[in-house]
Amino acid sequence: MSSFENLRIVDNFYQTSLYFPMPTVVISTLCEDGSTNLGPYSLVQPYYVAGKDYYAMLLCCRNSSNTAQNILRNGKCAINFIDDNPKTFKEAVKLSWPGDKPHEKMPKCKFKLEKSLIHEETGEERPEVMSDAIEVIECTWVRELEGADKFLAGELNGYEPPYNDFNGITSKFGAHFILKVDKILMKKKYADAIINGVRAKDFPALPVDYGYRDSKNFWFHRKTKMRAELLQVREASLESVRYAADRADDTVKFTDDALKTILGVPRVFLSVVLKGCVQWAKENNVTLITEEHMKIINDKRAKEKAKK
Repeated sequence: MSSFENLRIVDNFYQTSLYFPMPTVVISTLCEDGSTNLGPYSLVQPYYVAGKDYYAMLLCCRNSSNTAQNILRNGKCAINFIDDNPKTFKEAVKLSWPGDKPHEKMPKCKFKLEKSLIHEETGEERPEVMSDAIEVIECTWVRELEGADKFLAGELNGYEPPYNDFNGITSKFGAHFILKVDKILMKKKYADAIINGVRAKDFPALPVDYGYRDSKNFWFHRKTKMRAELLQVREASLESVRYAADRADDTVKFTDDALKTILGVPRVFLSVVLKGCVQWAKENNVTLITEEHMKIINDKRAKEKAKK
């Protein structure tokens, strides 16, 4: 006999039928008059994370919301990650009432805004970002995917079919937006930690929410102490790495000492690492990669990460 109860799956199942931990972010979008609107969201997550020409986030939302209508209109938004101070969360919840217009709620909003970094660099019209955010992702809606550019702003009482499957208007009242990551902005102390190595005390205090449970309250969890769990180290044999390295390229080869530096790389990532080494070798007219070359390659990667 099962030790579980079988819950009925209903609308908004992630919060009515589950305890589902989610991020709490505030999304800024550009209104028709050029002002910035803020709306809190939790249904946002990474979408394209590797292997494509760009990286992307996914936002699920009500298609009549100010956020959705602004994205449909101009395709720009910024995802602002707030801290877990109860006053901050309270302010975010105040922005969440369906139907409130930007000119009604924004004058009462206590969050401070500043110009987008993209706007400062290029002059492009962009929604402002939250000054007190810990980190911000500036995004552009990839409206060409699935022909989503056919959907226009203006329908506030629900869209009629046909609907798209994953980008644009996906149901009468729903929308999904695949958002290209244009820039990741982060306050210096947290950026320095990522570049130099994160310790438990370096993690920002980001809230985790569980949505509403009783049509009355939003519930969220504050950060407590971070706990580190060491990854299992599973070193491959030199022979198995040599087998992959010998097939990575016809002209560029590796010494044993060079390959020993990547014995700890998980097998699923080994091909990518080897191809990166081969690319560096060809750019630098190297046909035999040594341990010293591997150190140079690793230093190059570290510097590129620091620039980002």
